[in-house]
Amino acid sequence: MNALLKFSKAVDWLNGQLGRYVIWLILASTVISAINAVVRKVFNVGSNAFLEVQWYLFAASFLIASAYTLLNGEHVKIDVISSKLSKRAQIWIDVIGFTFFLTPMCLAILWYSIPFFLKGYHTGEMSSNAGGLIRWPVYAMMPLGFALLLLQGWSELIKRLAFLQGLIEDPTVKRIEKTAEEDLAEAIRSLAESKSKTA
Repeated sequence: MNALLKFSKAVDWLNGQLGRYVIWLILASTVISAINAVVRKVFNVGSNAFLEVQWYLFAASFLIASAYTLLNGEHVKIDVISSKLSKRAQIWIDVIGFTFFLTPMCLAILWYSIPFFLKGYHTGEMSSNAGGLIRWPVYAMMPLGFALLLLQGWSELIKRLAFLQGLIEDPTVKRIEKTAEEDLAEAIRSLAESKSKTA
């Protein structure tokens, strides 16, 4: 189980790192959308490439961040019944869900999306829109996103099995950590306080 917990920790780290940076794809999509709208209105010039890159970036952020969402327990759950059950029963529901639902779904999507991506890559498939983009980069987001989600699902399964064996604390309890914004605000506050003391 120790080797599995190390694997789980590595997967958590990977998806944690990716999740922190994927937010920039949404910002990039928003900025491109705004520039595209301004250029269309002011200069009456448009580009299908700019329109397509917006949904490429959004698709990438959505698919890659799905594993990060699972890592942080922010995925949609219906707790009407399970919240009334014991913690062990809730953990067993998760074990069944990760084993019999999440894993087969991810494997099925990988089974179909990898050949779909490879076909687009080898043929150099282009958008049917005039001035559109090549398709394989967005096709690659499907197997990548679901591979990361599958790994995170296995990581969550390992943690829950370890909890049931009494090896770790409850993995479903959210650890309250400071956000990057809170860290920045605290650094600015401490810098201002140190300047006021020296003045």
